[in-house]
Amino acid sequence: MVVGDVTTGTDLLIIGAGPAGYVAAIRAGQLDLDVTLVEKDAYGGTCLNYGCIPSKALITATDIAHEAGNAEEMGIHADPAIDLAGMVEWKDGVVDQLTSGVEKLCKANQVTLLEGTATFADEHTVRVSHSGEGQGSETLEFENAIVATGSRPIEIPNFEYGDEPVLNSKQALALDAVPDSMVIVGAGYIGMELAGVFAKLGTDVTVIEMLDSILPGYDDDLKRPVKQRANDLGIEFEFGYTASEWHDRDDGDGIQVLAEPAADDSDDERLELDAEKVLVAVGRQPVSDTLALEEAGIETDDRGIIETDSRGRTSAEHIFAAGDVAGEPMLAHKGSMEGKVAAEVIAGEPSAIDHQAMPAVVFTDPEIATVGMTESEAEDDGFETIVGTFPFRASGRALTTGDTDGFVKIVAEESDGYVLGASIVGPEASELIAELGLAVELGATVEDVASTVHAHPTLSESVMEAAENALGHAIHTLNR
Repeated sequence: MVVGDVTTGTDLLIIGAGPAGYVAAIRAGQLDLDVTLVEKDAYGGTCLNYGCIPSKALITATDIAHEAGNAEEMGIHADPAIDLAGMVEWKDGVVDQLTSGVEKLCKANQVTLLEGTATFADEHTVRVSHSGEGQGSETLEFENAIVATGSRPIEIPNFEYGDEPVLNSKQALALDAVPDSMVIVGAGYIGMELAGVFAKLGTDVTVIEMLDSILPGYDDDLKRPVKQRANDLGIEFEFGYTASEWHDRDDGDGIQVLAEPAADDSDDERLELDAEKVLVAVGRQPVSDTLALEEAGIETDDRGIIETDSRGRTSAEHIFAAGDVAGEPMLAHKGSMEGKVAAEVIAGEPSAIDHQAMPAVVFTDPEIATVGMTESEAEDDGFETIVGTFPFRASGRALTTGDTDGFVKIVAEESDGYVLGASIVGPEASELIAELGLAVELGATVEDVASTVHAHPTLSESVMEAAENALGHAIHTLNR
């Protein structure tokens, strides 16, 4: 301990106030633990401040503008004027409302909030350095701890985020003027979501991806409608390339991004792409290198991920990890669940982590959502499966919205009908997947889903019809 430090103690120390950390803090407070939550940046973490919430706010706003300007078929003729600065101001208001709400909820549950950067001094002590001149530091002793420090955007060589035309997702979401043109490096979920946002704002977007398709890890039938919609928006793709460097154009008008063929044996030539901005969206990495984890006896893998067991425990029995820092999938709702479980285990509750019914959503246009097993995964695990699908073009409600691309797909075990998983691409997929996640969690059968009366006319009827299709008696589509 440094002379002059103030030393305090707590039952539970939580490092990081994102969706994993603040949920853990509130749940631990409900269970009568003395909780201290340390955050170095902003309550709500990346999700509320720089990721999930602001990106979805801008997705919603740009969707409204795009739909209004492309609704002639419905008899609507409009040419919306977009004020990006005003849109960002509205987005920031949404963020402020949520982050202030997090702070109020923590205080209402008797959580002590501490601003600063925490590093482990030993297995039961951290030092918290406070930002600002003369703020100093203090020492905290704890019985148990949860590391919930989240993740940061991966930076690639020659594309430092401090350079003005080079953006990460946080910086892209804070622009106050629409770029005329943008190169996006990476066609994963962040790259594809923001490609749609900027294309609808009027930006000429080109996406560079080292692989041969968008959204690695998702089945081709789910990606196909998203790729087609992107093409319709004028988004251009350069597959099989990696961005190597950028420089200012000779004429001073923007920058030029250089991209090399990803395959060593490729005969393709180097690309030279002109743009005003370049957004790097090649993934995220855990924030675990700033914590001095070795002082607490905590181990990480070669990616910096803190390995945990089914209750969130690390290699140090009394220290837990939750959220992105604990590994894939890096999803806010997964982090919240892990934080809640860790708090309950520390409080002596019989809680455990179960990823079986963990949904994943991509907020592209159209949306993609999945839960449980895909058909191929189920078959690889030895299941005999039945599959039911229902296209949104056969949905009365989808037709009334003018958004009919995509389908619902349900995978079930053939012998007893248990729902093993589901995939949706189409309107409101992010909302529709919850019913199928519940089916997986409860061990419901396709007959349970099919026999549940769904209101008409709704998009959710498509879930019912997909279940009926698996049973061979769908009404509004041809059965297999």
